[in-house]
Amino acid sequence: MSYQNLTTGRYSETGRAYSLTMVTDRRIPHFNDFAKARYLINEMRTVHDSGLLESLAWGLMPDHLHWLLVVNETELSEVVRIFKGKSSFDFKKSFHHNGAFWQRGFYDHALRKEEDLRAAARYIVANPLRAGLVETIGEYSHWVLPGWFIKIRRRAWL
Repeated sequence: MSYQNLTTGRYSETGRAYSLTMVTDRRIPHFNDFAKARYLINEMRTVHDSGLLESLAWGLMPDHLHWLLVVNETELSEVVRIFKGKSSFDFKKSFHHNGAFWQRGFYDHALRKEEDLRAAARYIVANPLRAGLVETIGEYSHWVLPGWFIKIRRRAWL
């Protein structure tokens, strides 16, 4: 599917949970390198700490990122633009990388009222198992399902 098709009709709703997928350029598995993976995780924490979004869960695969989040006041496309721009610039500088870092665009899915946030989070966290990267999720270090999320009350829009 083209990037133009992905952006057609895209609408961002404050307080809505979204499942995002962002892929590295040419699917280069940058995040097989532990230092590069931790670098990107720190970039995600910076965006989370800025208040633009609330991270519910994420899983960093060798060549892509799955991120379950709730957008605050900023449009989803703007949040992704900020994250991808800063992470790309800093990655190139820190790791002496030339060329594009992320593929253009991203895939998003707005969770509907009947969708279970916990199930969406668990699906993201289990990606390394389904991909055959590990036999147990405890063997994989590039994911988060915060303990506070398990106790989260259902949001008003659910």
